[in-house]
Amino acid sequence: MATPTIAIVVPVLGDTAALSALTERIHRWTTQPAELIVVSAGPDAPLRALCLERGCRYLESVARRGTQLDQGAKEATASILWFLHADAEPHAASLEAIAHAVETGAEGGYFSFKFAGGRTWWKRLLERLTNLRTHLGGTPYGDQGIFARRDAYHEAGGFAHQALFEEVALVKNLRARGHFRALTLPIGVAPRRWERDGWCYRSLTNRSLAIRYLLGTPAERLAERYKGMAVTDRSAH
Repeated sequence: MATPTIAIVVPVLGDTAALSALTERIHRWTTQPAELIVVSAGPDAPLRALCLERGCRYLESVARRGTQLDQGAKEATASILWFLHADAEPHAASLEAIAHAVETGAEGGYFSFKFAGGRTWWKRLLERLTNLRTHLGGTPYGDQGIFARRDAYHEAGGFAHQALFEEVALVKNLRARGHFRALTLPIGVAPRRWERDGWCYRSLTNRSLAIRYLLGTPAERLAERYKGMAVTDRSAH
């Protein structure tokens, strides 16, 4: 089998500083992605300038993460697509881990959830609960670094063009294909939303959003009701 090529797709909503830190991290790795595609939520001159400086491909879309992700996926030419949040802290061996997973039969997968920054007992507890949930069949959300073979991604329907839970149907369809793998390698998840809103409140609200979505509440209605939390951060676990 030929060595797979990997495109990294990053949706950005005004978070140029976070993207700068992410691209600096990636450029230090021994193995480099074939493509690094940044999809902006509308025109953003500072972000465009950063992408030019860092050798990233810059695209413009609407402020809807599912649409941004899918647009980036459609523009990519590499054989594997890896979707990252701008504030992610992926491990230096992540590209090798993805390539090995695909070379050994995976069509897609995700990384182990781990909060970035200092270690506390409540961080460890939430990490274990999140990883247990996904191990038992729960949806891994975008901050766990979902990846997929490009052909499998498109055949599974891609990301839904919506403001919340854009990955739910995609993950379900990839899992149904039978080769969706949980990697043990962790990905650093920014804790800023939990620190801002409170660890218990943020976690319980995320679960409430997820349950209501699974019970049939439209994603756009949830996004509108939780505008301060859901649309600004656009992340729920």
